[in-house]
Amino acid sequence: MALADRSFARRTLLTTTAALTGAALLGGTAQAAATRQAAWPAQFPLPDGFQPEGITIGSGPYAYFGSLANGDIYRASLATGHGKIVAKGAGRPTVGLKIDGHGRLFVAGGDSGEIRTVDARSGETEQVYATGGTFVNDVILTPGAAWFTDSFKPVLYQLAKGAVTTVPLTGDWQQGPDFTANGIERTPDGRALLVVNAFANGGGLMRVDPRTGAARAVDLGTAKLPNGDGLLLLGRILYAVQQQQNAIDVFRLNDAGTRGTAITRITDPRFRIPTTVAAWGSRLYLPNARFDVEPTPTTEYDAVAVRQV
Repeated sequence: MALADRSFARRTLLTTTAALTGAALLGGTAQAAATRQAAWPAQFPLPDGFQPEGITIGSGPYAYFGSLANGDIYRASLATGHGKIVAKGAGRPTVGLKIDGHGRLFVAGGDSGEIRTVDARSGETEQVYATGGTFVNDVILTPGAAWFTDSFKPVLYQLAKGAVTTVPLTGDWQQGPDFTANGIERTPDGRALLVVNAFANGGGLMRVDPRTGAARAVDLGTAKLPNGDGLLLLGRILYAVQQQQNAIDVFRLNDAGTRGTAITRITDPRFRIPTTVAAWGSRLYLPNARFDVEPTPTTEYDAVAVRQV
């Protein structure tokens, strides 16, 4: 073997060995992380009387829950299940919420008609925006904006650059006599929004052009979302919580979000009308809203975890 051939062979061996070692290390790290998460609680309590609805999880293993009762925000460690109130709601409800990469919470204020931003670290309310809306329900973050649904009005609210813009929903959108718009997500290609419409065609999804508000029904085959609430998109897999059915319906979407194929339904005996969903590691976390009981200051609430598909 010539010197150049021996040198090439040695470099190949070193590169291959390094790659295999790196893969083994990465595999070991992933396995260790999975083992640690398996030991984390799959169910943990929320404060009595809290009336949870929304959930969000940021870059760390902490879940934030919003209270319909008084708007408080509760942070729980996913590793231990222990938590505390980190922001007071001053009596105004917190429905959907999302956290950005800077530790800022974007809060849908329900029947207060408000949008709020809250510093998750200090718990201080940064800004309050009046929408003129009826029930600001859920929120999704996109580059440069936060988008909110209104359950009783055919509009979306866009919060961008410190100002709220109302975007009327047109096209296939049908406004029902009761709760209509609920959960909101982005399409897999990021070019449009997906919004639950619990009324049109027995309940389903609408794909909304954020520039115009034009809505088009998403083809879900025979699947319906009459009790559709929170949405979560992971890649092209969409998780849609059907609260009254105590289930999560799972769809595989095309990139544009115009079509979805039902692939499974997740149920669990611990579900007690879950409303929204967020992910950490291989798990999905959901608050049990217990809308089937009359809420009291001593009503017990909790959050549960199930495995992703």
